[in-house]
Order: sequence, then C-alpha cells, then structure tokens
Amino acid sequence: MQAKGTVFKYGDNVDTDVIIPARYLNSSDPAELATHCMEDIDNTFVKRVKKGDIIVADKNFGCGSSREHAPIAIKAAGVSCVIAETFARIFYRNAINIGLPIIECPEASKGIEDGDQVEIDFDSGMIYNRTKGTEFKGQAFPEFMQKIIKAEGLVNYINSKQA
Repeated sequence: MQAKGTVFKYGDNVDTDVIIPARYLNSSDPAELATHCMEDIDNTFVKRVKKGDIIVADKNFGCGSSREHAPIAIKAAGVSCVIAETFARIFYRNAINIGLPIIECPEASKGIEDGDQVEIDFDSGMIYNRTKGTEFKGQAFPEFMQKIIKAEGLVNYINSKQA
C-alpha cells in the first residue's frame, strides 16, 4: 500500500476541536464532516485539499476529545495519511478503526514542509519527500493493521471475516 500527495503542515497540539469543530458534530455523515475539516485552524483547507494529500504535524496530533468524527472528517476530505511526531492515543486508535493511515515519525515531521510532495510506502514505513529528495524511516504498519486500513476500517474488516 502506498500514499502520494501534497503536504498540509500543522504544528503541535492540533486538537479534535479544530480538526472538526464541535458545532458540526450533529452530523455523522462523512461527506458533511469533510466540508468543515480543519476549518478553525485553516479555513482554506477544504478548498485546497485533493484526494491523496497528506497532513504532517508536530507533537500530540488529535488531542482533545475522543470523537471519531475527527479522523472520519480527515479521511472523507481525501487525506491519504497523517504523519506526526506523536499522536494522542485515542486519535491513533480511532484513525485505525476507521481506516485512516497514520505514521509517527519525528524526523519526517521536522523535515517536511507545507506544499512538499510526499510518497509513503506503508509496507516498509518509508516516507519519501520528493520535493527535497530526502527520506525518512517511519514505523511500518503490522499486517493486521494494513488489512484493517485496506478494508476501510475495523467494522468492514470484521464483517468481511464473517462472510
């Protein structure tokens, strides 16, 4: 599995309230949530993001409340992967549960800038910054996590096992 896209770069402590503001939580429709993704931290995000693009952030991405709406909004907006120095643990698990690939890699977080073109190989954990010609070794996804992501989330994965 691979991802390739343009980077949207954010700093430390991007919390779930700026990923998807609480005023939009009356909807659980992924398409509706996507229209408000990152609105309170970057009001141009939804106009600029394209399918396959990548979010890169610093420490503690996804902190705050434990809502699954945050990774759902990111994935529905077309983001193919989030790379961060660290993730809030509940966001990490929620992202995997809904099939959004995320990678912790402090070196990539520091070495990738907004607008860079990045490619990720999930099998090896390699992150390639095609703009700068640099590469970083992130944590490869274990096979079971790749299966969950490929199935578009934990529920789909479990349901496919029961068929």
